Amino acid sequence: MSERATETPKASRAPGLTLVSREGKPYRFDPGALCLELLTTGGPGAFARYEVLHEPADLVAWVGHSRLAEGLEIAVTDEELSAVRHFRDVLFLLTADRAHGRPLQPGHLDVVNAAAAEPPLVTRLGPDGSTAWAPGATGTRLLATLARDAIELFSGPYGERIRECGAYNCSLLFVDTSRPGRRRWCSMEHCGNREKVRAHRARGATKAQR
Repeated sequence: MSERATETPKASRAPGLTLVSREGKPYRFDPGALCLELLTTGGPGAFARYEVLHEPADLVAWVGHSRLAEGLEIAVTDEELSAVRHFRDVLFLLTADRAHGRPLQPGHLDVVNAAAAEPPLVTRLGPDGSTAWAPGATGTRLLATLARDAIELFSGPYGERIRECGAYNCSLLFVDTSRPGRRRWCSMEHCGNREKVRAHRARGATKAQR
């Protein structure tokens, strides 16, 4: 895993998150989908050491940093937090399998489909034509929204563009929505630049050995 990061407040509502490396350097990472933003909060197995969702307030804070529209007031219980963490770990495995062309596991799909069957977050139309979040947002509704987003991603036109960062020590997952479809790195300013420097040094070392 690349330096698993801590989210910081966003200065704008542009898609993506501001992550911070272990060296304390902030960089922008846009995984391309709401459900994939959740994967920056931790993961299964060895990735559990990057866990940031320790209590319901942490999930509420993540919602505020996510690509969901502003103004969402959500109540999360301990049980709902546990369900979201379990879903995230399953989605992490599903996304990694898709990124590497491996078969998707039926048990993992069952978790996503069960979550998607619940009522999602709801918006409502205001008198001025604007939208706002309807009251009553819960962790269960958030989970249903995340699961539906995952289903749309995996079954949609970009389902074959789900990738893992190409850096040797980074496991961040994203969907490449660029027009040319040649995105390799989680972030050009982070892993992209590091790999450029690494490649340059390797070429210099090769020349020195000749």
